[in-house]
Amino acid sequence: MAIVKFYRGDPNAPKTTMPAHLGANVLIICNGKLLLEKRADSDVWGLVGGGVKKQETELQAITREVYEELGLRISPDRFEKLRVYGEPGRIAAYQDGSIWRMVVVVYRLQLEEEPAMKISKESKELRFFTKEEMQEVEVVVTHSDIVEDWFLNSEGVQ
Repeated sequence: MAIVKFYRGDPNAPKTTMPAHLGANVLIICNGKLLLEKRADSDVWGLVGGGVKKQETELQAITREVYEELGLRISPDRFEKLRVYGEPGRIAAYQDGSIWRMVVVVYRLQLEEEPAMKISKESKELRFFTKEEMQEVEVVVTHSDIVEDWFLNSEGVQ
């Protein structure tokens, strides 16, 4: 059962009850494929990442999240900052009644080979997808435009 519902540009989305939430996500690419995690909180696929804590930078947050969610220790200088997605209609509504506007800093991490990863309690599955395979996958709506932008703007990604 989903404990969170995501909205993007939906006029029927609930009104926020909390301040804007800063998050960091990463496009992890290996051999032209994109890594996604099947989220435990909503049972849909999404990018690795999460919230930025009060005393950390976005780069520190994504480095921490990659370790927590995948068990990978990656040097911060390997992450390339791509873009901030912060339009007002990016909303997460949780079962507890909290409704957040999400502002997401997106990074890219290029890997030469698929690493051995661990599945955290936040995920049900980890998998690398080709562009074609993505057509069969439900991606969380607050990440779907990020994924689409990546595949549209990246030469060499199949």
